[in-house]
Amino acid sequence: MQSVAENKKSNNIAEYIIYMYQMEDLIRSYQGKREEIKTFVVEKYPVSPEDKAKISDWFLALLDKMVSQDILEKGHLAELNSLVSELAQIHWNLLKTDPTYFEAYGKAKPFILEAVMQADGEDLGNEIQICLNGVYGLLLCRLLGKKVSDEQLKSADAYGDILSTLSYHYKVKDSISKN
Repeated sequence: MQSVAENKKSNNIAEYIIYMYQMEDLIRSYQGKREEIKTFVVEKYPVSPEDKAKISDWFLALLDKMVSQDILEKGHLAELNSLVSELAQIHWNLLKTDPTYFEAYGKAKPFILEAVMQADGEDLGNEIQICLNGVYGLLLCRLLGKKVSDEQLKSADAYGDILSTLSYHYKVKDSISKN
């Protein structure tokens, strides 16, 4: 799990964020009970005992972070919120400087506005958070075997275009800052 997360983090930050949302929800589904996470999650991996120990350590460290940040019931890790904020900053900069990105944003904007209207006053976060939630929502529907509407597919496609562009720019920015 840690290696999957690290790979996603270095290659596509939006995929990493969504993957980590999934891991947060997996931990929540066991109400943060350590033994149940070990038994019903970690033990199911067809890997060596050494690898299971590493996976267990990773999940339990994630659980500890969730508990210490008081997000065991809802919310996201501070690290993930920070990454979303970074992506939002890139988003706002691209809107001002990149006509191709602005065009892609124009396709996603009606779906973003619709999500805000449907939220009925609930704070959904910034536009990038809304895009991430839309893609994650589609993933959850598919995992749960729920019917996915054409509108959901269109919105997820538009959100995905935004997120993939932001991930690319994040990776470029990140590689420059490491040099």
